[in-house]
Amino acid sequence: MKFHHFPALLLITLISCTSVKEDRNLLLIHGSTMGTVYSVKIVQTDLTRAGQDSLTISQGIDSLLITINQHMSTYIDSSEISQFNHYDKTNWFKISGNLMEVIIASQKISELSDGAFDITVGPLVNLWGFGPEHQQSRIPSDKDIDSRKATVGYKNLFIQENPPAIRKGISAMYCDLSAIAKGYGVDRVVHYLEKRMLKNFMVDIGGEIKTRGLNQHGKTWKIGVSTPDNSDSIQKVIPLSNLAVATSGDYRNYFEIEGKRYSHTIDPRTGRPIEHTLASVTVIHESCMLADGYATAIDVLGPDLGLKFAEQLELPVFLIVRENDRFSEKMTDGFDKILKQNQNGN
Repeated sequence: MKFHHFPALLLITLISCTSVKEDRNLLLIHGSTMGTVYSVKIVQTDLTRAGQDSLTISQGIDSLLITINQHMSTYIDSSEISQFNHYDKTNWFKISGNLMEVIIASQKISELSDGAFDITVGPLVNLWGFGPEHQQSRIPSDKDIDSRKATVGYKNLFIQENPPAIRKGISAMYCDLSAIAKGYGVDRVVHYLEKRMLKNFMVDIGGEIKTRGLNQHGKTWKIGVSTPDNSDSIQKVIPLSNLAVATSGDYRNYFEIEGKRYSHTIDPRTGRPIEHTLASVTVIHESCMLADGYATAIDVLGPDLGLKFAEQLELPVFLIVRENDRFSEKMTDGFDKILKQNQNGN
């Protein structure tokens, strides 16, 4: 069995590998969170204008992401979501405002996508070897899949907003926030920087990206969408300002057995990895959390239903579809409009 992990979005102009680096144009912050890496680029003139200290900013970002990880990570036994997953009762379980915000958004996307997005898919993610449980050396049996599916279903997760609490309809329910937590983390870091009066920066957590203002050259930030063939080539460059972008694809994280690829993206409705021809989907939104979640939903739905879903919600979306030995591109009118608007004069 071979496991593969590749990034989907690339910042045009690579980040330094050091934790904090300054030059006369940029402050570069780089670290680890949520099982991946994060990077923040802040225009130095913006930092000076706001009277902010680089060390304080760096420590503040790191502290914030540690807190979010402690709420959201299924890889930390003491995290808030892990405690809920281990809770084998069906009465109300008190949670933080951070976790409530993510769960409310998740349930909204689940309803809109008719279950294509579902944070209760965790048992199936684990079964296929993509979660905290050790990786499988074989394909799960139909019996094992059906057994896990019986514990999955967003309609069996109940919300009480005041005070914040959630409740399982099935005691064995297990939630996995990996398809939306990184986007939420990006939004929170952006909010942190805005509170410190910064206006020109870029935040990236594991390829989920949000920008504010302009880059160090006074131009729109440019984000590259990888060609989904595990090469270093760029399929599309997105000039992005004051928006977020997230990409989901079956080429980023998968394993192979006897020449067949098994994607990390599990369809909650079938209990199995997706098998359609959609190789990559990129979503632009004001909220990185929602862009992250919608990208996963569309990835599950596939090229035709996914495009229809995006058009119904008027989402700016870019699809890369496999067609034999080549790729074709599809995009919504909203995505095309953003490309044309941002490319003018930048």
